[in-house]
Amino acid sequence: QVQLVESGGGLVQAGGSLRLSCAASGRTFRNYAMGWFRQGPGNEREFVAGISWSGGSTAYADSVKGRFTISRDNAKNTVYLQMNSLKPEDTAVYYCAADINLGALVSYYSYEYDYWGQGTQVTVSS
Repeated sequence: QVQLVESGGGLVQAGGSLRLSCAASGRTFRNYAMGWFRQGPGNEREFVAGISWSGGSTAYADSVKGRFTISRDNAKNTVYLQMNSLKPEDTAVYYCAADINLGALVSYYSYEYDYWGQGTQVTVSS
């Protein structure tokens, strides 16, 4: 069993920055690929960013490339999402997720992730 707890969400003006954190339980965190997804009002959940177990591979949705950076600290069992140049369309609930099967790869598909956090709200005002 893996428990994920997100933090760092909030209200920010357009152009501002936030850093989300996701703390994971379990000694085998270092074996998991991790992902960030988001779900805005009236929208389906969508992939934002993913990172392999080592941090050597990352992937981003086109809408966030160049603005968001995913990273991880395996010693702290934590994955981060640094979000810069935020836009109103980034407003959503952000979820982190763990993929226990594809440690060395990054999946864009939510159905391949096995564990999910409860989400943290990010609101970007114009």
